[in-house]
Amino acid sequence: MPTHPTPPPTPTDPAAAPTSSPWWARPLFWVELFAAVNFAVLTLDIYLAHSMNRFAHAGEWIPFFYSLAAAPALVFCWLIQGRLSPHLPGDPLDDGPPRWRRWLARWLGILVGALGIVVGVAGMILHLQSHFFTSQTIHNLVYTAPFAAPLAYAGLGLLVILNRTEHARSLEWARWVVLLAMGGFLGNFVLCLADHAQNGFFYPSEWIGVIAAAYAVGSLIAVAAFPASRSTWRLAVLVLLAQFVVGLLGFLFHLIPNLRGPMPTLWESFIYGAPIFAPLLFADLATLALLGLWAIALACPGVVGRPRHRPTLDASPSSARS
Repeated sequence: MPTHPTPPPTPTDPAAAPTSSPWWARPLFWVELFAAVNFAVLTLDIYLAHSMNRFAHAGEWIPFFYSLAAAPALVFCWLIQGRLSPHLPGDPLDDGPPRWRRWLARWLGILVGALGIVVGVAGMILHLQSHFFTSQTIHNLVYTAPFAAPLAYAGLGLLVILNRTEHARSLEWARWVVLLAMGGFLGNFVLCLADHAQNGFFYPSEWIGVIAAAYAVGSLIAVAAFPASRSTWRLAVLVLLAQFVVGLLGFLFHLIPNLRGPMPTLWESFIYGAPIFAPLLFADLATLALLGLWAIALACPGVVGRPRHRPTLDASPSSARS
């Protein structure tokens, strides 16, 4: 992850975008919202997951309180900087907030992201420690706490830091967004494989999520490696649209057994039953990946069939005399 932003694109750079475009036409706004909303949703997800053992270990409250604070902290950053898109060093002051407010908002956001990485990596180690570190077997890897799940915090943390270290109009920023989404799908592949292996893939439909995540990983790696390829970009769009269908089907497959489960209360059905939010990760990650593909299309218009117009110099005598 770069620590210094790349120079802002020049007007003739294919990554350059009109600064007068409305807020909803800029991927960075939606990526910032994506990170904040995901932090907020993780609060409920963590509460449900750790309620299974009634927060037996005090450390299980750490991701809960971090999630509870991360989204408001990002909103606070937006308020003091006067907009959703972070200010980077070298940006013109214009009529925006004073320099100290920009500095405070940027570094507070970086702190939120860095803490997310720490929480995610520590959570993965603690989940593996529950069984796998005792005996390194496939059985213990499958039946340990979902070790890839905490890495969602690390991914969101990297995303928040990326928005504050790279110019969002650059191709580098777009490729990093795609790679972070790919990392999420890779984690989802591991989660889906390990979770469904616990019952030996009793239902053939349980393979759908594994196969869909694998296709998403492959297509996003191809886009990150060849961002200017039109066929690769379009194939990735189709694969990502299919992830929404997979996520919805998985949500229904998890919801119906929970509603019909033998637990005495509905709350216990959702705590001890199939993880209700897990299939929605397919749609969630597909949203982030599509934002990355949108940013690539803005930086490389040729991938959507809109060749970039190159300004030409008029060398006629009349223009020379003017």
